[in-house]
Amino acid sequence: MPQRVVPIVNRLGMHARAAAKFVGLASQYKADIFVSRKGREVNGKSIMGVMMLAAAKGTEVEIRAEGAPDAEDALDALSALVANRFGEET
Repeated sequence: MPQRVVPIVNRLGMHARAAAKFVGLASQYKADIFVSRKGREVNGKSIMGVMMLAAAKGTEVEIRAEGAPDAEDALDALSALVANRFGEET
């Protein structure tokens, strides 16, 4: 099962708007998406779950995708979204 560890680099962390963008993108894929931080794993397609991780700037989250042929594509897209600060900062 493909997985990636990515740092949260945007100034505000994974706040409501960033979480909504993450969940919206994750929901475009058939793969099951999971996000974890400090041993807590949540459904990456659940905005409440993603927000419960309270991932502030500088923390690392693990993104895991499984169960569909598009799992690797989902990881690529989600990792890029996080790396690009959820499109919020330049």
